Amino acid sequence: MTNRRSFLTGAGATMLGASMVSKAGAATLPEAHVHTASATAAPLLPASGRPYNPVVTLNGWTLPWRMKDGVKEFHLVAEPVVRELAPGMQANLWGYNGQSPGPTIEVVEGDRVRIFVTNKLPEHTSVHWHGQLLPCGMDGVTGLTQPGIAPGKTFVYEFVARHAGTFMYHPHADEMQQMAMGMMGFWVTHPKNPRQHAVDRDYVMLLQSYDIDPGSYTPRTNTMLDFNLWAINSRVFPGLDPMVAGLGDKVRIRVGNLTMTNHPIHLHGHRFEVAGTDGGWVPKSARWPEVTADVAVGQMRAIEFVADAPGDWAFHCHKSHHTMNAMGHEVPTLIGVDHRGVAEKINRLVPGYMVMGDRGGSMGDMKMALPENTLPMMSGEGPFGNLEMGGMFTVLKVREGLRRGDYRDPGWYRHPAGTVAREWTGDVPAAHAAPDVPGDSTDGALEVRKPGSGGAGHHGH
Repeated sequence: MTNRRSFLTGAGATMLGASMVSKAGAATLPEAHVHTASATAAPLLPASGRPYNPVVTLNGWTLPWRMKDGVKEFHLVAEPVVRELAPGMQANLWGYNGQSPGPTIEVVEGDRVRIFVTNKLPEHTSVHWHGQLLPCGMDGVTGLTQPGIAPGKTFVYEFVARHAGTFMYHPHADEMQQMAMGMMGFWVTHPKNPRQHAVDRDYVMLLQSYDIDPGSYTPRTNTMLDFNLWAINSRVFPGLDPMVAGLGDKVRIRVGNLTMTNHPIHLHGHRFEVAGTDGGWVPKSARWPEVTADVAVGQMRAIEFVADAPGDWAFHCHKSHHTMNAMGHEVPTLIGVDHRGVAEKINRLVPGYMVMGDRGGSMGDMKMALPENTLPMMSGEGPFGNLEMGGMFTVLKVREGLRRGDYRDPGWYRHPAGTVAREWTGDVPAAHAAPDVPGDSTDGALEVRKPGSGGAGHHGH
């Protein structure tokens, strides 16, 4: 088993390879900022360059830069990282600057950007700037537009951020392996005019999938479609921070999908519009109201809405198995099966054995021991008990009086009296029977008519 210590120790030889960069060359590089905290960082206000309205990366951060001769310079370091998926579970991943996903890069339309990429992985890599319009030689496809960045080497990418919009970055070298290990990040190009497309709160997130067996630490990277952990910014519920908004705030959520399947992203309590794609902003005349936006593989969608409903609102992928954690594969459906006799016999050999699934899949009352370094399939405590969610699930918390720039968790919503569903203790009216349908057969016999030679049908099938 590869744990945190052996994972990073094994990567040590690779990290030392970065010393192959000459001292003179290293002296010209901008600082490689590192961030390992798992909580949502405050938005990074621009200290140099043109002004813009910063975004907030859920459970992530924005990469600082330096200005040099009018060029905005960043330094990405591709390296092994240890990411806490949720309290109680860590994963050995590959990422950038201490974290997976890598830090969000924020620039302004028209900026000349220079990104240094240092490789501390055990194999070559590259960076593709997904959705950007740039010179072919900066596109980051190993073997096609550039040689791979060898371990210990530093490459530099330089281009002009031509169009405002939302983009992603990821390797185009050993792509399945490296992306399955968590190598990706968000890129936001802000408009020149800060008032254009301005909102009060602007969140960004990447959707990811991992295949990590309970008790293990490193993803299985040869998995094609059968993943067991569905993540937002390499975090799973209950490890995801809530998104917060003041009542009446205009909110934007930018969602990028670098998994191997689509994700219908659903927001409770509000209607939104799809306002942006990887290709740019959607004209207002072309938008329509929605509550679910399907984000296909390799796509980005930006949704916008007014937070006009106070409360704690679910935000999640609407594929049910994407809102649960590991351990869910190959579990038989045993609803209605009486296990009592079998359970008694097994308990004599394995004290504490629990029957799963004889009355449904709810895990709120189950207190079973878990393997090392894994999470319950469905967990997380809410104000009314166990939430029974995992994976791609978090909460939008809308509160009256929340100050602009305040992203702290306000706690659970206090419902006004009489506005919570409750048990009914009065008389229950009798259920009305469905009216008889005229022409119903009384004997239950079915008349089967086969198509004749001259009639319609599928012949020869």
